[in-house]
Amino acid sequence: MAKKIESSEQQPAAAEVPPKKPNPILDFVRKRWLWIVLALGVVAFLATLGRPAPATSSSYQTEVVSRGPLIATIGATGSVRAQQSAVLSWGTSGKVAEVNVQLGQAVGADEVLAELSLSSLPQNVILAHLDFQTAEDNLALEVAEAAKALAEAQKRVEDTRRALNNLANPARTVDINQAYANLVLAQDQLDKARDAYEPYANRPEDNLERAHYLLRFSEAQQRYDAALRTYNAYSGTSSDTNIAVAQGDLDVALAQLEIAQRAYDNALQAADPDFTSPAEARLAAAQASRDLARILAPFDGVITHAHPLVGDLVNAGAAAFQVDDLSSLLADVEVSEVDINRVQVGQNVTLTFDAAPDREYHGTVREVALAGTTVSGVVNFRIVVELNDADEYVRPAMTAAVNIVVSELDDVLLVPNRAVRLLDGNRVVYVLRNGNLQAVRVTLGASSDAHSEVLDGDIAVGDQVVLNPPSSLFELSGPPNGGMFGGN
Repeated sequence: MAKKIESSEQQPAAAEVPPKKPNPILDFVRKRWLWIVLALGVVAFLATLGRPAPATSSSYQTEVVSRGPLIATIGATGSVRAQQSAVLSWGTSGKVAEVNVQLGQAVGADEVLAELSLSSLPQNVILAHLDFQTAEDNLALEVAEAAKALAEAQKRVEDTRRALNNLANPARTVDINQAYANLVLAQDQLDKARDAYEPYANRPEDNLERAHYLLRFSEAQQRYDAALRTYNAYSGTSSDTNIAVAQGDLDVALAQLEIAQRAYDNALQAADPDFTSPAEARLAAAQASRDLARILAPFDGVITHAHPLVGDLVNAGAAAFQVDDLSSLLADVEVSEVDINRVQVGQNVTLTFDAAPDREYHGTVREVALAGTTVSGVVNFRIVVELNDADEYVRPAMTAAVNIVVSELDDVLLVPNRAVRLLDGNRVVYVLRNGNLQAVRVTLGASSDAHSEVLDGDIAVGDQVVLNPPSSLFELSGPPNGGMFGGN
């Protein structure tokens, strides 16, 4: 076999490359080049910020300063309520027998809204129903008796006044003739009564026949005396004494009439608070007990909540209805102590509601609180606003955004509120002049939602004020004249 012959030749070894010497400058540049670039960029950027920023229509929103009217307002929030509101509750327990109203229905004062079944009431209330009827009857009788007494007193006054006039004034011939005829007839009746009495005059005083004829004789004598006085008055033979007696009779009749009139008024409606008849007192007590089983409307209004149903078993104190007087709606508004001295009764107010976003309502300041309330360290004063044009979209308990008109100015220099900033404690606006932003210090007066009155400052009609100074400008380096921008 042939044997493999290995070459005795050796492969040459690879040449070794000598290591390069380190270059410290190049290594430093390679490692620090990023930081150097960033530093140069920041320096360049800050250098650009130090120069006034050029203005372009695409970078700033502007508005031209102008003159015009300004309506200064104070903004606040309030809650709507009815002019009058009452929650009515049951005065006793029982079963509901009648419900006479429903939700949204208009009711009048003292109208019966609901009533409990008589048989379901406590015993004392049932007895009060009976006492009420009795007391009512007694009061009716007292009124009737007082009316009768009043009528009699009025007649006495008329009679005595007529008699006095007859005595004091000359009479006509026809009156004299009539008075004389009445005197003749009275004389005839007196003679007949005397003749009828004389046979019995000597009988005992307790004799019935004697007493009967004596009474007829006395009545005839009174009629004769009256006819004689009348005839004497008509015929001019009346004395001063008769006239004085007639005047006294009239004075007494007038006094009696005044007493009767007062008694009648008290019996009818208790007009005098210092006098209440016993019948009225009993009636009032019975009425109070009977009303425990009924719900009465306290004033004219609308039913805004209605709870009872016929057949319900209720307890004393359970809510039955709520009545609100919606004829006039009010808004209670909280105003900051900073603004309260600018608010006065009679100022105009505008109101808006989230529930009626497309509508604006108007009102008037009706009340301004004299003392404030403190809540969490904040002092507010409550004012009451009366709505003048509320409709069905405005309801009690709604929240209103309120603007109170505190002043109305004409022809004043105006700047938009969006342009005002706070710089070193001063109010400024930024004006575009020669293509650059310039901060102008201003003193402001009255303000509305959109504009403020300029009282003092290097600003004029036609200047363009910037509404949106760039945040990067005042956040990093401040405005061109130093300081930092503030909020609106």
